[in-house]
Amino acid sequence: MNPILKRALRLAGVVVGALVLSGAAYGGVQASRFDASMDKVYDVPVPTVARSTDATILARGKHLVESAAPCAVSACHGRDLGGGKPIAMGPVGTFAGPKITGANLGAAYSDGELARLIQHGLKRDGRSVRFMPAQDFAWLPDSDVAAIVSYLRTVPSIDRPNEPTVVKPLGKVLDRRNEFTLDVARRIDHANRELVPEPAPTAEYGAFVTRLCIGCHGEHLSGGHIPGAPPSIPVPLNLTPDATGMSDWTFDDFDRLMRQAIRKDGKPLDAFMPVEAWRNLDAIEMHAIWAYLRALPPTPFGSR
Repeated sequence: MNPILKRALRLAGVVVGALVLSGAAYGGVQASRFDASMDKVYDVPVPTVARSTDATILARGKHLVESAAPCAVSACHGRDLGGGKPIAMGPVGTFAGPKITGANLGAAYSDGELARLIQHGLKRDGRSVRFMPAQDFAWLPDSDVAAIVSYLRTVPSIDRPNEPTVVKPLGKVLDRRNEFTLDVARRIDHANRELVPEPAPTAEYGAFVTRLCIGCHGEHLSGGHIPGAPPSIPVPLNLTPDATGMSDWTFDDFDRLMRQAIRKDGKPLDAFMPVEAWRNLDAIEMHAIWAYLRALPPTPFGSR
């Protein structure tokens, strides 16, 4: 072999080896930081919750659990709240919502601890939950949280084992890079509660409800490949009024997408999107989301 070529190949091998070692070291540091953050105990007091048996409040709680705070979907806690189906995301990890009926999480947590879990993403021991998107609905006002807690106390107990949640090294790295949220409590401002407007079909209110879309469609809601997701996970669409998104959509197109899982072009929406929750949004919530999406700046697909 030509000596120069031989030397070049040897140098290339050294460079590749150094990059591999550097990448491994970086991944190790980020995974260690993730683990340390998950071990942090937050000093957030358990609130006092006035549990209610009022039919109107229970109906509000049921509505939220089945829609805007989507607990009752197969990919979260299951339609009967007895545990969700695992979401396998390859090297990122596998995630499954536990059962939260009366004999399970409901029995282990007090009303106040359930409220803190919803508003702050904190378990009974004060440490962060994993994957549960509390950061997307932590804005719910105290009255709505009380309604959710009250409704959960009425749900019949389910007796089946929880599926495991496993966070793999890539998942830890993506979380620390803020590309995928697993360490939930780190994303919540525990010292300040947001002032939420009264429910209305406005972009102002829609900005809060639409937070539930960010986890998949990205901070800018322009869609694109979810970082670290395997090919089996569909690529989220662009929700902004861009030519690569929903520029020529009407509210009726959007409503059909959300309630019937049918796109504007007539194609069925991938089952990964939790339409089983979104179809239960009321008219105010649906129009508020639409108003907010139309107010967004047009953003090219994939900008996330």
